[in-house]
Amino acid sequence: MSNVPGHAVYPGLLRLLIIDRYLLRQFWHSFVICFCSLTGLYVVIDGFGNLEEFINYAQKHGSLLGVMGEYYAYRSLSFFDTTSHLLTLIAAMFTVTWIQRHNELTALEAAGIPRSRIIKPLVGAAIVIIVLSVANREWMIPAVRQHLSHNAQDLEGSAAKPLQARYDNETDVLLGGPGSQTFADQQRIHKPDFDFYLSAGLDRYGPRLWAEDAFYRPPRQGRPGGYLFVKIEQPKGLDQKPSLLLRDRPVLLTPYDTPWLKPGECFLASNISFEQLEAGTDWRQFASTLELIHGLRNRSLDYGADDRLAIHSRVVKPLLDITLLFLGLPLMLSRSNRNVFLAIGLCVGLVIAFMLVVLGCKYLGASYWFEPALAAWLPLMIFVPCAVAISQPLRQ
Repeated sequence: MSNVPGHAVYPGLLRLLIIDRYLLRQFWHSFVICFCSLTGLYVVIDGFGNLEEFINYAQKHGSLLGVMGEYYAYRSLSFFDTTSHLLTLIAAMFTVTWIQRHNELTALEAAGIPRSRIIKPLVGAAIVIIVLSVANREWMIPAVRQHLSHNAQDLEGSAAKPLQARYDNETDVLLGGPGSQTFADQQRIHKPDFDFYLSAGLDRYGPRLWAEDAFYRPPRQGRPGGYLFVKIEQPKGLDQKPSLLLRDRPVLLTPYDTPWLKPGECFLASNISFEQLEAGTDWRQFASTLELIHGLRNRSLDYGADDRLAIHSRVVKPLLDITLLFLGLPLMLSRSNRNVFLAIGLCVGLVIAFMLVVLGCKYLGASYWFEPALAAWLPLMIFVPCAVAISQPLRQ
């Protein structure tokens, strides 16, 4: 066997694999502990602050632990999305500090293993977390956004919320009015007041449409999406009047020529969903990037700078996360002090500086000082050259 070419490579490869497993174990151990600790701290603080609401809800819907467990299980997805980049940096820094403190880094370098090879499993683990964060952001959170949109004071979604007026740019209709309230559990608007403006022909029966309730109905079977009004108060005699069109598109449908409508009802077609109407500009918080992009094509929505900035920020975020890691690792590998608390201080200082720049650029973009695309990509333009400049220890 001693004459087999390359046989001596296998022990070296095996040692590298053992080192990789050791570093990965330390990394995942630190990451899980940090995530569970921060999540547990959040649950304790928020849970005790809303304990009365949970008790009242549990009396009707099961055990207290079950109610709180379900509530915070959904919240943990949002918490992971918010903290994953920070926890990745903390776990990597703790891992590097650990092997430095026990002189293991020195021993590895003495064995001829370059630093770039030593941190390779840490970078791979960080990329895995970034991929998981993207999957969580794009698929898991949108799938459970109905649960995430309800806070502890409205666990059933049955509490009334004031409706903020929203303008439908396609039909020139202002949706909302004083005194209108929304109920998420039924997708219902109570006492809706919809004002028609700047729409030739739509104000033929009066400038306003009042009713007892309006229910959102999604588009299906050839029917447009919009709001079904029941118990109409104004205008009077709408049942005997034909539907109104805008640019050959039915907008206000009446029972006169719409068989599926009952007397005392009407239907207002709109491409603004109940979720978008209820949450206003906050609906994008739990929407996927694909939904945000589709919103750009929705002529009923008025996408401002903040919405366009959010789309670009979603694309840039994975790149910023990996950039933050490459900013932190050189700081750890280039210093001689092996104090764990100093590592925490460096981590906190780096994250604060990083987040201030990112938030500052977002503010400038949302305030129309910069173009939204430039404001989202500017932090990457600033920090990537910095990461390259200080990454010399990683190439040694």
